[in-house]
Amino acid sequence: MDHNEADLHSVRITARGPKAAIEIDGRQVDPGGFKGYAISHHEGESPQVVLSAGEWAETAFEGIARVSVADASDPGPAAAVFLAAIDAEELERSALARPDLGTGPHSLTQAMLLQLQEWARGV
Repeated sequence: MDHNEADLHSVRITARGPKAAIEIDGRQVDPGGFKGYAISHHEGESPQVVLSAGEWAETAFEGIARVSVADASDPGPAAAVFLAAIDAEELERSALARPDLGTGPHSLTQAMLLQLQEWARGV
């Protein structure tokens, strides 16, 4: 994803345990406004900082990054759409063909769940 320089902001995050100080463009972010953040950086792209609800991690970051505010959305509807698109016959065939399929109780169910996880990740 290519971003315009105008989309980038100076970011400084100093965290220790459950407390963190976040500055964007030199301004302190209200510590009650966000309960978590994630930093990602892919080669050839600017780093991205996403502020959201969640646990604070112990970390430090200072640099230029794209800043987004995430909505902690309910994964249920997306999971329902994903599962509705699954072909039951293909799932069973794929699970039975897995090299890690066990012979114990619930092995087929476990293989199906692993297969669904791989499909959800695009594997």
